[in-house]
Amino acid sequence: MTTPAQNPRLAAARRAHILSALSRAGAVRVTELSAELDVAAVTLRRDLQLLEAEGLLVRVHGGAVATQREPGPVAPRVSADGVLRPAGAIGVLVPSLNYYWPEVVRGMEARAGERGASVLLRGTSYELQDERPVLARMVEEGASGFILAPNTDTAHSQDVLEWLADTGLPYVLVERDATPPGGSPAESVTTDHAHGAVLAARHLASLGHRKVGLVISRNSPTSRKIVAGWNAACRELGLTPGEHVERVLPDRSTPEFSATVHAILDTVRRSGITALLVHSDPEAMAFVDLALSRGLTVPGDLSIVAYDDEVAQLFTPALTAVAPPRAAVGRAAVDLLLDRLADPSRPTHRVVLNPALHARASSGPQR
Repeated sequence: MTTPAQNPRLAAARRAHILSALSRAGAVRVTELSAELDVAAVTLRRDLQLLEAEGLLVRVHGGAVATQREPGPVAPRVSADGVLRPAGAIGVLVPSLNYYWPEVVRGMEARAGERGASVLLRGTSYELQDERPVLARMVEEGASGFILAPNTDTAHSQDVLEWLADTGLPYVLVERDATPPGGSPAESVTTDHAHGAVLAARHLASLGHRKVGLVISRNSPTSRKIVAGWNAACRELGLTPGEHVERVLPDRSTPEFSATVHAILDTVRRSGITALLVHSDPEAMAFVDLALSRGLTVPGDLSIVAYDDEVAQLFTPALTAVAPPRAAVGRAAVDLLLDRLADPSRPTHRVVLNPALHARASSGPQR
């Protein structure tokens, strides 16, 4: 049985109405069309999808805009804050503008400049529960696609993915794996952090260490991969993980941080652990400082490997560190998004890049 919404004549009339409204105003909203035509929003979104497939419009969050009929330079847009921006900017949303992410963003900006695109950057936080308002503002400011690292550990994580799917705009996840509505993994660029932990374990095993430990700074998608790779490598290499494997440190700004590090160092001495992998650089530096204050030598009594290599080389002693290819992650994400914009029908790409280990002064042979 054909419903009124599926009736070919009614469907054609609806689509003609949509195109007529587009020619007058240059844009349409699903909510307004729904009220005008007394049709469900889901039916209108399907109409917009079909019209976009025919090249007659471009879907955006909440509706559609007219296509550019004649080739030529892309017209600039005035954003909500009054700044003139080129249309087609890449909206970038990362959870921090401090450690780890600045080099990723620099890689994005460099590649975008090489390919004639612009970047619209926003930083949130790991505590932000719902990133949709931030993303919506970037759409208003001219973003034609997104590169983002959403917080996948909140109650709104699926809502964010559904919102992204509903906009019809392409997006690429960085350092995140996720499956949006529909069951197909999202396009992404990630570092093989599990392999990074394997590199650290192999390095310590090659120096003769048999009893080793792992400390992570937060329960994040990255740290979970590090834990998985570390445990697998320890089993493969016959290493004995310390009692505090998967120990999560409190925030460095809290009074509990130093007490927790001292407690872990107590466990190190009691258990005969001779090497630690610590995520990330600032936490590894704290371990070195407090170990030295207790009369331990690094690497004589305790070898330490940092994970991230953001500032590890600047410390004294220079820290052996696992280095994710942050700039390469940013460049690859821009390439994926711009290639998707140029060819919406291309297969989904999921790029995985390997980290490297840089051996320095903080790791040495077991005594």
